[in-house]
Amino acid sequence: MQNDRRKGGMRGSPDAALLLLADSRLPAGGHAHSGGAEEAVRLGTITGPEDLARFLRGRLATAGLVSAALAAAACELASAGHDEQAAAHDEQTGGRDGQSDDPAGRWRQLDAEADARTASPAQREASRVQGRLLIRSARRIWPSPVLDLLAKAVPNGVHHPIALGAAAASAGCDPYQSALAAAYNAVTGPATAAVRLLGLDPVTVHRLLADLAPALNDAAHAACASLIDDVVMEPGAADPFGPYGTANGDAKGSTRGPGWPALPGHAAPALDLLAEGHHSNTMKLFVS
Repeated sequence: MQNDRRKGGMRGSPDAALLLLADSRLPAGGHAHSGGAEEAVRLGTITGPEDLARFLRGRLATAGLVSAALAAAACELASAGHDEQAAAHDEQTGGRDGQSDDPAGRWRQLDAEADARTASPAQREASRVQGRLLIRSARRIWPSPVLDLLAKAVPNGVHHPIALGAAAASAGCDPYQSALAAAYNAVTGPATAAVRLLGLDPVTVHRLLADLAPALNDAAHAACASLIDDVVMEPGAADPFGPYGTANGDAKGSTRGPGWPALPGHAAPALDLLAEGHHSNTMKLFVS
C-alpha cells in the first residue's frame, strides 16, 4: 500500500486526492485560465463542438503531454525524500544552491526545464501565477516539507505542472496519477471555457472529454515513460545526490541521473501565438 511509504505531508487516499487535485473548485486559479480557447474563439478557430474536439486533441498531444511529464517528474522528485536530503545537505555543506546534490537546486533545475518548454512569455507568466496559487493552497491542504522547500527554492512562483506534481506527491499520489491530473487539466479548462464563451451544450462538450479518456491515459503513460527511459542510470554510476544515498531506493544501486533528458518538448506554435494575442487583448473573460 502507498500509505506505508508516505512521510511528512503524504497521507490519505491517493485516489481521493487525485479527484481533489483535478477538481475545478480547488482554489488555485484554474477556472480563470482558458488554455488558449478564448483567443481561438475570438479568431473563429473554435466555432462549435467539432472545432473544439480538434483543439482539445491537439492541445493534449502537445502542451498537455509536456505538462503531464513535468508533473510526473516533480512528483517523483518530491517522493524521493528531498525534505530529509535538504536538511542533511544544509547541515553538511551550508546549502550550495545550484549544485546537483542540492535539493533546492534540483527544483530550480526542473523549473528551468519547464521554462525552456514554454516559448510564450504570456504562457510562462500565467503558468507561474497558477503554480504560485496552487502551492499556497496545497501547503494548507497537504502540509509538507517538500512544498515548503519548493516555495523557497522558486519564490517568484514555480511553473504550474511542477507545483501540481509536488502537491500530488504531498497528497500521496504517484507520478502516473499526477501526470493524469495534468493531462486532464490541459483539456478540461479549454472545454469549460468554450461552454461559457459559445454557449455550447455542456453534455455535448462532456462527451468530447469522455471520448478523450483513452488519450488521457496514453498521455499519462507516455509522461511516466519519459522518466523511466533516461532518468535511471546504470548500477555503479556516480550518485548525483552525493552522500545521501540513492534517490529511488533501487536494490541494485541504480541512481537518478543528473537531469531529465527524455522529458518531451512537443512544440505548439499555434498555442503560443494564441497566448500572446490574448495577453494583449483588453477585452477578455479569462486571464489566459
